[in-house]
Amino acid sequence: MTATLVMLHCDSIYHIFAVAGVLVLFLLLVSFLYFKPTESSTKSPHTIHAYLRFFYSCFLKPHTGDDSGSQQDALESFYRAQGAVYDAIRTRLLRGREDMLGLMAAQLKHRTQTGDIVRKPVWVGGGTGWNIEQMSAFISVPDSFSAVYLVDLSPSLCDIARRRFERLGWVNVYVVCQDARSFRLREHGPMAYEMKEWNLENRDTRTSAEDAEVGRADLITMSYSLSMIPEYHLVIDSISSLLSPNGVIGVCDFYVQSKVDYQCRNYTGGVINRHCTWLSRVFWRTWFELDRVHLTARRDYLEYRFGTTLSVNARNHMLGMRIPYYVWIGCSKDRGSTASKLAELEAAATESPFLSAPDLQAKTARQDLKLVKVRSKAYESAIINLQSSLPLPSSWYQNNKWRIHYDDQLRKHRQFNDECLYQFTWQDSRMDRRLLQIARDDVILSITSAGDNILAYALESPARIHAVDLNPAQNHLLELKVAAFTALGYSDVWKLFGEGQHGAFRDLLIKKLSPHMSSLAFQHWLNISPTVFSRKNLYETGGSGHALRLIGWLFRVLGLSDEAKRLYSAPTLNEQREMWERSIKRVLLSRILCWAVISNEKWLWKALGVPPNQRDMIEQDYLKQDDIHGLSVVRSGQAIWEYVVNTLEPVVNSTLISDDNHYYLLCLQGKYSRRCHPDYLTHKAHIKLSKPDAFDGLRIHTDEINEVIARMSPSTLTIAVVMDSMDWFSSTGPEAAKQIRALNRVIRLKGRVLLRSAGLTPWYIKTFGELGFSAKRVAARFPGTCSDRGEPSALVF
Repeated sequence: MTATLVMLHCDSIYHIFAVAGVLVLFLLLVSFLYFKPTESSTKSPHTIHAYLRFFYSCFLKPHTGDDSGSQQDALESFYRAQGAVYDAIRTRLLRGREDMLGLMAAQLKHRTQTGDIVRKPVWVGGGTGWNIEQMSAFISVPDSFSAVYLVDLSPSLCDIARRRFERLGWVNVYVVCQDARSFRLREHGPMAYEMKEWNLENRDTRTSAEDAEVGRADLITMSYSLSMIPEYHLVIDSISSLLSPNGVIGVCDFYVQSKVDYQCRNYTGGVINRHCTWLSRVFWRTWFELDRVHLTARRDYLEYRFGTTLSVNARNHMLGMRIPYYVWIGCSKDRGSTASKLAELEAAATESPFLSAPDLQAKTARQDLKLVKVRSKAYESAIINLQSSLPLPSSWYQNNKWRIHYDDQLRKHRQFNDECLYQFTWQDSRMDRRLLQIARDDVILSITSAGDNILAYALESPARIHAVDLNPAQNHLLELKVAAFTALGYSDVWKLFGEGQHGAFRDLLIKKLSPHMSSLAFQHWLNISPTVFSRKNLYETGGSGHALRLIGWLFRVLGLSDEAKRLYSAPTLNEQREMWERSIKRVLLSRILCWAVISNEKWLWKALGVPPNQRDMIEQDYLKQDDIHGLSVVRSGQAIWEYVVNTLEPVVNSTLISDDNHYYLLCLQGKYSRRCHPDYLTHKAHIKLSKPDAFDGLRIHTDEINEVIARMSPSTLTIAVVMDSMDWFSSTGPEAAKQIRALNRVIRLKGRVLLRSAGLTPWYIKTFGELGFSAKRVAARFPGTCSDRGEPSALVF
């Protein structure tokens, strides 16, 4: 026993010395490579050398310059030792910089095209110049900017930058080694002379707006620098004075934060992935403070001093770690917050008359003044923020005013888990347009769903379309479609929504779509971009995607994939019927399948979007049939099975899927075809919907229908399309009557309400009649008949 203990003790000592020896050799190697001279600081050293040099500078080399109390000395102590390897290491460590540059370039292009920026822009940044060189991947730096100023307090980084731009031959880039707090644009470079001349020549003629533009930058970037500045309040304050009224500021940096800190703020631009766990916060805060990088408070003050245009929260997966970082794009806090702009946008959201200041002072129309009291939630949030000197909610800083502000943290929105239930709209838009006869003076309110019908209505150019959906993800999808028509060519739009796949979706999102999206929608699509449109088809995601994947799986398992392809490719109706009767029918209309899957209540809701109350309506219709009259209980799945049979049989027998029924073609094929697709995906539709003013009348509301129409002026809507939403109400509750009364208040005389129902005689039609509507059924779902190419419904007009 004693010998064994001695042997174990010797082995432990041996292991300790072995580990110590390896550590010493490692430190000697690091020190050797650190002191080894490099040929040029503008060239990235070998990767291993770079990482070892970085390790030595950050964790082994003692800091100097502390005694002087100078921030510049402290920075030099950190950067002088690793200046030559700075870019080589930061390319991997500092993620998000390319995204920030792409977003900034997209914003700059958009504001130049719209006339918000009327001159060649001025850019102020910092660091080694890596960001400025990389910007050339998005726009030409020598041709696009009148001047670029690199401002940094570290002489080592400034030296690298000077050599970089000498190598590139860019003469419009100026390196200024100076504290950002004291930097004044009018004091540097040729800009100083030009401004002096301009001041002398225009002393008596310049306007206050022009005077405000003098000495302002149109683009300001801070890349992983804000977290290293001790007196960050002063720097952010100075930047707010430096930024032009229509300029853009971009920041990319590390951060840690708990949801407790931001959950009551409505101006952050969304909180997807923003929360960091307690362990993550403690670890990264402690880790970075070893290098004098501070992760708290800076982002909060940045969001307080500026308006948020776009915001991204992400993780850098490096060496098995998940380092939190953010990308933030902002603008002047006062941009878009004047009383006139608020009132104009408010009028568009509530259908109230827009009254300018002279109108209000004259007080000529008492009725109009009463209507002004109708306020949207967006307007109320703006007023509250302005009274507290806070920025407006991020939706107010969008370049396009389609999306109306909503509180994304409310439980009623979060219940959908940021997922679409419908990736395409079932309702037959061709029948809608035929029944509604949409004119240019119509004001339409419609449920968003997947946005297909909204785009179909937009083709008729009505005065206004209010798209309403409680699920934020459904409105995110509509926003994406609207942004795509605004910014992309037909081929890209077709790939995204015709085929449901686009390998370059993330690049398109950053470079072209981002200026036309709200921060919340942009966050949503950036967060799921690694899978949607790339590894997965758009139509195989979300709730409806579950049903499409199940259909495809069944066909593969049963060896019917080829038969299904022949079915949806059949050139004639007779051939389609033959394929259906021969093989497909016995699978899709199998009682076993219906009992096991389709009749399951959770499946009906999650995959098909059928709530319990709508299922009850289907079962009640089943009980009213003559051959089962008197039954009080429906056997599990029997009513749903018959509903499916009565739906699919007429569709297959009456409509040619390959040519004239894109709804079922998508279900079977997983994408549309060039021959069969929604009207909004035609070349002609793209020409119309890509015009600059195509969506000026669109307003996207994320709320309940009752909440939206309650904040609208009376008698302003001409059309309301509520789809089958009233099937969701309980027949014993007050919800249906409440919504019908609200619709009656906002619908003009001779206005139209279009609804669909899974029931043949919906119980709430009687309520419509009692509350002032004249109801008429214009189509119905009966066995053997097909009233609609899409969702089987009884239509009431």
